[in-house]
Amino acid sequence: MGTRLRHLLELLDGDVASVYADLGLDGFRPRFAPVVRVLAASGPSSIRELARATGVTHSAASQTVARMAGEALVSFAPGADARTRIVRLTPKAESLLPVLDAEWAATTAATTRLEAELSFPLSRLVGEAVEALRRRPMRLRITDAAPHLGSPGEDLSV
Repeated sequence: MGTRLRHLLELLDGDVASVYADLGLDGFRPRFAPVVRVLAASGPSSIRELARATGVTHSAASQTVARMAGEALVSFAPGADARTRIVRLTPKAESLLPVLDAEWAATTAATTRLEAELSFPLSRLVGEAVEALRRRPMRLRITDAAPHLGSPGEDLSV
């Protein structure tokens, strides 16, 4: 299942990245879009706030904004304490917003059409899967399915 999900993501992200390149947005990656959308709507935010708003881990959000900084799309300012950094869009990123807004609208429309071709809306299915795994992680589900594999951390090399 993981292999097929990765392939699906490659198909989706690869084509969206191609659209960005066609629009002259070289260096802009699909993973940047949720962060740009949050910052455009909410203004400067901490990495923790971005992680929460985009539904990714703190580590993933931190890696994404670091890559965005490398493309001069975001800048950082110190937060209320030494551990917090506030992320804001740069003027370069703000100048891209009209093009990105048009692309997001087109991508949303294309996604709606794709989901109409499916037997079940993909976005709903993915959301349900994420919630189910939050309730009971896959690791525990595997252990439930094969108790003879042992409990987490148990040495099975004997």
